[in-house]
Amino acid sequence: MNRPHRYRVDVIWTGNRGTGTDGYRNYSRNHVVRVPGKPDLAGSSDPTFRGDATRHNPEDMLVAALSTCHMLSYLHMATVAGVVVTDYRDNAEGTMVTEGDGGHFTEVVLRPVVTITAASDPAKAEAAHETAHHACFIANSVNFPVRCEPRIVVASSV
Repeated sequence: MNRPHRYRVDVIWTGNRGTGTDGYRNYSRNHVVRVPGKPDLAGSSDPTFRGDATRHNPEDMLVAALSTCHMLSYLHMATVAGVVVTDYRDNAEGTMVTEGDGGHFTEVVLRPVVTITAASDPAKAEAAHETAHHACFIANSVNFPVRCEPRIVVASSV
């Protein structure tokens, strides 16, 4: 049965320096992202767009959402395939282009390095990435390619 899942997020702009948006350089892009029951996220725009480099920006969060969704899907698929994962690290990168007043992502590349036990099958570990990609809610929701370039490391048995 298809059941809707809803996610509530409050975004509060905190960048009014006293004169609102009366000029492009007169306001901060700072904001707070609030999810009930979770720590606040300090957000801004990318520094290229006059944002604060010490805060999360929407582009970072989109790439992080794709990376973490793939990881969580992968860990499940690996478990189902009998692959024991002992470490997972991803160095994901998104590419965005600007056009006129807007822009769009052209791709995100995930580069997970997955360590598995010596008793696990590396071929199954590799195949679980493809299955995970098709199961990832976030990857299924975007209109640009999300590529995965995994590397499987087999832990030495000691």
